[in-house]
Amino acid sequence: MNPSVQSKVAYKGNDRLLFGIIMGVIAFWLFAQTTLNIAPDMGRDLGMDASTMNVAVAITSLFSGIFIVVMGGLADRIGRLKITRIGFYLSIAGSLLVAITPQGQLAAPVMLLGRALQGLSAACIMPASLALVKAFWEGSERQRAISMWSIGSWGGSGLCALFGGLMSQHFGWRSIFWVAIAVSVLGLWMMHGAPENRADTKGGYSFDLSGVLAFMVTMVALQVLVTQGNKLGWTSPVGLGLLAVTVVFGWLFFRFEDKAPNAFFDFSLFKNATYTGATISNFLVNGTAGTLIVSLQLVQIGGGMNAQQAGFLTLGYAIAIIAFIRVGEKLLQHFGPRKPMVWGCLITGLAILLVSPANLLLSDYKILASVGYALFGVGLAFYATPSTDAALSNLPAAQAGSGSGIYKMASSLGAAFGVAISAALFTALSGDRAGMHWLEGVITFSGRQDNLAVREAAIVALGFNVLMVVMAIVSIMLTVPKGTKAQA
Repeated sequence: MNPSVQSKVAYKGNDRLLFGIIMGVIAFWLFAQTTLNIAPDMGRDLGMDASTMNVAVAITSLFSGIFIVVMGGLADRIGRLKITRIGFYLSIAGSLLVAITPQGQLAAPVMLLGRALQGLSAACIMPASLALVKAFWEGSERQRAISMWSIGSWGGSGLCALFGGLMSQHFGWRSIFWVAIAVSVLGLWMMHGAPENRADTKGGYSFDLSGVLAFMVTMVALQVLVTQGNKLGWTSPVGLGLLAVTVVFGWLFFRFEDKAPNAFFDFSLFKNATYTGATISNFLVNGTAGTLIVSLQLVQIGGGMNAQQAGFLTLGYAIAIIAFIRVGEKLLQHFGPRKPMVWGCLITGLAILLVSPANLLLSDYKILASVGYALFGVGLAFYATPSTDAALSNLPAAQAGSGSGIYKMASSLGAAFGVAISAALFTALSGDRAGMHWLEGVITFSGRQDNLAVREAAIVALGFNVLMVVMAIVSIMLTVPKGTKAQA
């Protein structure tokens, strides 16, 4: 019997291992993602402009998305605990670089390198830890473990704005990343003693270098085009060149992966409709992370609030997502994945609509936004466990790591492009003093009139997030079958 199979038979997942894994998840979603709220503070302190800070915010999710499938496949082959530990080490290194980023000319390269390493850490931890959950927990215990994992992931994302604002205001933004290092060290300690686990695979293995490189060039070119297109010029030689690189290397990627016997991206997994629906909707729902960066910058840039005050608006989001994650698990067990996924998306869409009326007085907007953030947490909580369980339950055992990697790649790339596009729309339109005046003839803007461009830009950028929710609902309805019982 394969040693990894023996380890699974002899070892049952326990809470110490589970919480150790969750420490790594929290290091990314709670600490690394605080930049969604504290980016203005970081930019002012380091002397970095808004466009560069938008890249620094999005690059972590981008690098996570680029490498997450590769690391998931490697985890299957060389060991899921080993790859998870490597992710912790990368998290420590990336957090250290961000924490010591100097002011001046070195600020951008050091910051971007640290954020990239944080993305690589997530690329290791997310798929490998989910594969460990599939390997060491079964049935209702697995659903509980997924819920706890989701609390670390979605709950961390819910708390990041509030936590980041509080830490930045009272201890300085750098303190966040020192704490992230301590959490990663704690997670490594809690995982000690767990047996290694890997897939029971046969035959040799060769690294799909051509596919990975083509995918990397495609994603980086597309990200630069999205985040810097307004600055570079969409129809400039550089802008058109980036578009050409994206198209050419994207085509090469599909061609390589279609023919490679060892393709890192296994398109055959998408023959399963439920897995396909869970993954596509996961990309789109995670893309609504753009809601946070736009709405939080709206109240800071347009309303004069600081990061701590803006973060407090998201308190309901943090409480709701943690409180309702297990409700999503119960809905999954009673209705199957389809209904709670759709319900979660509908509530999320309503939440974004509630944080969209930037035409209101700040006092009125804060009330609506507080309710909206709370519903945002409820919607994501309803969606999280059913979607994750639907994806994991439809994976062959030998592809748990790579399949989990593709699913989590959808999370990371969805967040990366959702944040990048939303931030790019907001930054570009808020600097256009004339281009958005047509909204003033449709919507009445109360209160101050000197910040109309910022408020108009926020409405359009948040509208893009509503569109992603609509597309997520359509994808679920078309692919995830009706069912009254979740698969074990």
